[in-house]
Amino acid sequence: MMGASGFGARYRQVTAERGRLCAGIDPHAALLTDWGLDVSVDGLSRFADICVEALAPSAAVIKPQVAFFEPFGAAGFAVLERVVAGCREAGALVIADAKRGDIGSTMSAYAQAWLADASPLCADSVTASPYLGYESLRPALDLARAGQRGVFVLARTSNPEGGDVQKAMAGERTVAQSIVDAAAAENADGTATVGLVVGATREHGLDLAGLNGPILAPGLGAQGATAEDLKVVFDDADPAWVLPASSRGVLRAGPDVAALRDAFMQARDEVEAALG
Repeated sequence: MMGASGFGARYRQVTAERGRLCAGIDPHAALLTDWGLDVSVDGLSRFADICVEALAPSAAVIKPQVAFFEPFGAAGFAVLERVVAGCREAGALVIADAKRGDIGSTMSAYAQAWLADASPLCADSVTASPYLGYESLRPALDLARAGQRGVFVLARTSNPEGGDVQKAMAGERTVAQSIVDAAAAENADGTATVGLVVGATREHGLDLAGLNGPILAPGLGAQGATAEDLKVVFDDADPAWVLPASSRGVLRAGPDVAALRDAFMQARDEVEAALG
């Protein structure tokens, strides 16, 4: 197992202290309603405050889903800025789940928005799509490395449609495996700048043994994956790098802060027991 510096060292330290479970913050309209909140900026703001209070002191990694803040426009982004800042101040790493992907100066602008110190949206890492070509992500990869931050690149997602592209052959390997191999090459410097997104809900068919970086594995809980499934799905990966993610499975315990925190900690303990 390669030693880590940069983003990898930060990730390894916080997950060693707080455990390997990423808490998603997904304020979709149905969940706001379930919590007795209005589908409005005020409801979004209250939801966000509860999540930060309950999760930020305990979770190693928190992943706000940017899409659910965007419908509220500038006010929604202001709430997102508060979420990112509050989670980071409490010691959690933040993955901005923005799934950005573009080319040239546009990709550079996305990188500045999510990974540059001067940006009010600056997180510890961001999700990105490589399907305009892995090298199209270069501005984000370079900026992340320079700031000891990370980029989680979509490799094998849990949605059925993803297989049309991700399982297609690129020479003698699948497109998804080509993304894994590019990420592994990027991480040869030991920084673990590049993580992958690999769904926990399906057999992925990837060789992950040489990645030397974190694997964000959404799907735990509401999407059907269990903690015990992780040992099978990620049997060839270093378990220290496996980062299961749960959003609805934990968030349905809200809006009570204590209940929400307890639900997270129970799910985290199940993950830790399963991964060893």
